[in-house]
Amino acid sequence: MSPAFQAKKVAFLGLGVMGFPMAGYLAKAGHQVTIYNRTAQKADDWLKKHQGTQANTPAQAAKDQDVVFACVGNDQDLRQITVGEEGAFNQMSPGSIFVDHTTTSAIVAQELSKIAEKSDIGFIDAPVSGGQAGAENGVLTVMIGAQQAHYDKVKDLIDCYAKMQKCLGPVGSGQKAKMVNQICIAGVVQGLSEALHFAMQSGLNTQDVVDVISKGAAQSWQMDNRAKTMSQGQFDFGFAVDWMRKDLGIVLEHAKEVGAHLPITALVDQFYSQVQANRGGRFDTSSLITLLNKQPKIGN
Repeated sequence: MSPAFQAKKVAFLGLGVMGFPMAGYLAKAGHQVTIYNRTAQKADDWLKKHQGTQANTPAQAAKDQDVVFACVGNDQDLRQITVGEEGAFNQMSPGSIFVDHTTTSAIVAQELSKIAEKSDIGFIDAPVSGGQAGAENGVLTVMIGAQQAHYDKVKDLIDCYAKMQKCLGPVGSGQKAKMVNQICIAGVVQGLSEALHFAMQSGLNTQDVVDVISKGAAQSWQMDNRAKTMSQGQFDFGFAVDWMRKDLGIVLEHAKEVGAHLPITALVDQFYSQVQANRGGRFDTSSLITLLNKQPKIGN
């Protein structure tokens, strides 16, 4: 620990597959962490692994903290833990910062920022990419929308679990950048699914083919990390189809608002709806290939 290190008082709201390890990295770095989770058992499990304090409500967790972090499910969940009856904004101190790692609409980020500003609370939208593995290994990519002065107060804290972070503009910019990220992923996974399907149908050894083309222009994170499991029909590796459809819904709604044309993204979103219909909503996004290989329904 650096001699210049100063422990901060922080809260973390939401201990799902992402929030659980992210809060853990803050504790490991020596910060004073108070946690809140809607399901108390998750908080109990976290305290068995890390030093910290459990709160019963978001407001209780946020009281007297320097920074409050959150990673929950969607726009409505975020509103509930911030401006709900027992929301964090009710107890946050003037000058404190709220950092939202949830993937939400840019609209809700801007809405909550204006509410926070009335109480002299800084609001930062900071969605992440890297999946469960990235969170567990402390190597997330964080896309940030914030006032520069607010961002400067929290960037060292975000460094605890990020390999890359960047402030991309005012509040809402982080969510818009995450939309760009999801557009890219949707297209790449569909392309990889079609490529692997084509290789299988052509009688090629898919692993040999991937070994070759992954060293050229076709290389991608998805190819490096999912091609083998896709070929083997394994789809339990992190970011779920249900979550991707939520994100793509946000993308397509925002695209209408700004006049962006996303024909491939809209098509892939419909493909994911078919995976859901096949009871594959909790499988990871690489399960797109099941539609091409005509595999049986993959859920229970």
